[in-house]
Amino acid sequence: MRSENGKDYIIRNLNKDEVHLLKDFLYEAIFIPEGVEPPGRDIVEKPELRVYTDDFGSRAGDYCLVADFGGKVVGAVWTRIMDDYGHVDDSTPSFAISLYKEYRGRGMGTGLMVEMLELLKGQGFKRASLAVQKANYAVKMYKNVGFKIIDENEEEYIMVWEAP
Repeated sequence: MRSENGKDYIIRNLNKDEVHLLKDFLYEAIFIPEGVEPPGRDIVEKPELRVYTDDFGSRAGDYCLVADFGGKVVGAVWTRIMDDYGHVDDSTPSFAISLYKEYRGRGMGTGLMVEMLELLKGQGFKRASLAVQKANYAVKMYKNVGFKIIDENEEEYIMVWEAP
């Protein structure tokens, strides 16, 4: 149990009947620079984004933790071995993380990341990866929890965490 502004929140496993929430959180995870019009919610149905959610829970490396704030899921971090933007190889899980806007900047994301890295380490994974827009404020948090930049393109960093 953790505390946020006097209210308790917990980090717990995603329940099977909550898997549909991942599409919501995937949409929330899309970094939209200041002044740019957000895409329609149907963007999560594009094949390059469906790899994050289709049949979630059915493959090796499929793990999801959520931040539950007063009975409401307000954030999620999930991993999957997939050919996504942060893909480095076929045995390294890639990360996705998102919180609803009003819950960002409060430490919940860091809590979710730390818990997920511990879970992956406990499952025998030696590393994990992610891709993040260079302008995304989360880059600092990823570095703080142990991710290092291993590659980049014009818009994104590819980051990897190595188990200690």
